[in-house]
Amino acid sequence: RMWHTEGELASASVAAEKNMLFSLSSLATTSIADVAKHHPASLPKCFQLYLFKDRGLNRDLLAAAREAGYDAVALTADLTWFGNRERDKRNGFSVPPDYSVKQIVEAIKRPAWTWDYLTNPTYTYANIANDLPAEAMSYYINRQFAPDFTWQEAEWIASEWGGQLALKGVVRADDAVKALDHGFSTIWISNHGGRQLETAPPPISVLQEIRDAVGDDVEVIMDGGVMRGTDIAKALALGANSVGIGKAYLYGLAAGGSRGVRRAVDMLDDELRRAMGLLGCRTTKELRERGRELVRHK
Repeated sequence: RMWHTEGELASASVAAEKNMLFSLSSLATTSIADVAKHHPASLPKCFQLYLFKDRGLNRDLLAAAREAGYDAVALTADLTWFGNRERDKRNGFSVPPDYSVKQIVEAIKRPAWTWDYLTNPTYTYANIANDLPAEAMSYYINRQFAPDFTWQEAEWIASEWGGQLALKGVVRADDAVKALDHGFSTIWISNHGGRQLETAPPPISVLQEIRDAVGDDVEVIMDGGVMRGTDIAKALALGANSVGIGKAYLYGLAAGGSRGVRRAVDMLDDELRRAMGLLGCRTTKELRERGRELVRHK
């Protein structure tokens, strides 16, 4: 809801309309149960879990996701420390906001977003503590996230959930293999949008290596830098079963709520179909089978 008052409900509704999987973050501004109402049980939903120091909180979040009909959990391994986000500093973005002159000027230039932000209730972490303003993000993360969790904690999450489980934040082939040995069924290749560890490898650059390491039968998801339909085509060609999108739909959400999200998804779909047509691939299955002869990554 930092982007638009409709928040995750807009994204979940469009995902349901387009028959897409929707993934909800632990730090979402809409609750697990409310999202489930807009993304029915017949469609796949994933809950993105950050590992907190309080095991009781982790257990409660998993129980809430199970009760609301979520099909899978993605344990996020790459946000145990808050990264040095230099772009945020350059843009004057901070949490909580400092309302610098630059920010005020930019807000004036975008009256629709500013009006939406100022005339709606303050957003909170709906799944963690309703009385905690979401603007206190960095303080909360530094206090509550578990920076020292190990593979043993990951195994505990797997046993608590007991269903489909992805490890999100993988950029090494050996870690991908180890994840399978510790109860994970899906590998989610990600570097958290490049905002965490400086010089971490782009997910697309390790995709082939990880696919080769885990074999053809393991589900592999990739996110990071997926802004065009051609990016989706490249990821599928190099071994991903699917991709995660973040900024691409958030731009649409900020611009127009659910209508903006729908427009962003339609653009990606159109670009992907056009790319596949120009590559001579009629289906995504064919794209994945012929991918390495069609796409080369240097």
